[in-house]
Amino acid sequence: MAPKEYSFELKSDLSELDTLCQHLETFGQKIGLSKKFIFEVNLVLDELFTNIISYGFDDDCEHIIKVTMTPEKKGLCLSIEDDGKPFNPVEFKTPDVSCSIEECKIGGLGIHIIRKLMDDICYERCKNKNVLKLKKGIAKSKC
Repeated sequence: MAPKEYSFELKSDLSELDTLCQHLETFGQKIGLSKKFIFEVNLVLDELFTNIISYGFDDDCEHIIKVTMTPEKKGLCLSIEDDGKPFNPVEFKTPDVSCSIEECKIGGLGIHIIRKLMDDICYERCKNKNVLKLKKGIAKSKC
């Protein structure tokens, strides 16, 4: 029987990226996700986690980032929670991806990729925490 929900916590340190990947791969295999699906979700989580660590905190203190994965009938629901500065990636303007690489402005491409790979993204600020919820359907990750 597949687990209903899987949560874990990571320290606010980029060295935790390997741990994040291991948790996703183990859980994804347990619930029967394809390698491509796991790869795409890992890309999203890697980008989000890196941005939280790089831009989310005004101090050098250790913070905890909570990740929850919930399997759904036809996909996966993710929740990422941190106590960093308020930031709503849903409101972030999509960068101009039609320009040449030389003309492109730095910033926002990661959020663009996240939007392309996920089916649904919503954000809320709750009890002084950023809570980002993402959904990805199995059909979105065809081989």
